[in-house]
Amino acid sequence: MPTNDDNSAMRGIMPPMPDPHGHAALLLVESLIHGLLTRSIITIDDAIDIVESADSVQIDVAEAADGAGAPMWQSHALLTAILDSLKYDAGDGSVPL
Repeated sequence: MPTNDDNSAMRGIMPPMPDPHGHAALLLVESLIHGLLTRSIITIDDAIDIVESADSVQIDVAEAADGAGAPMWQSHALLTAILDSLKYDAGDGSVPL
């Protein structure tokens, strides 16, 4: 059976695990945003602005870090997922992936 040379898991090299502290912090902030929305303390537009600002800063930091910023792009993906979810909640017609 042919093997794929590009599959790092098959060679015994596992991709780095996400930082559990950072992941927990991001989930906590997402929960906080949803809690604020539920209590009508902030609007959906405010929540989208907050996440877009965080994502913009994350992109700037990752780009400035050059090659060392690779793990930061994983955070960008999580922020993008949160942003897509909020935009879906806002009823903009897009479907979160």
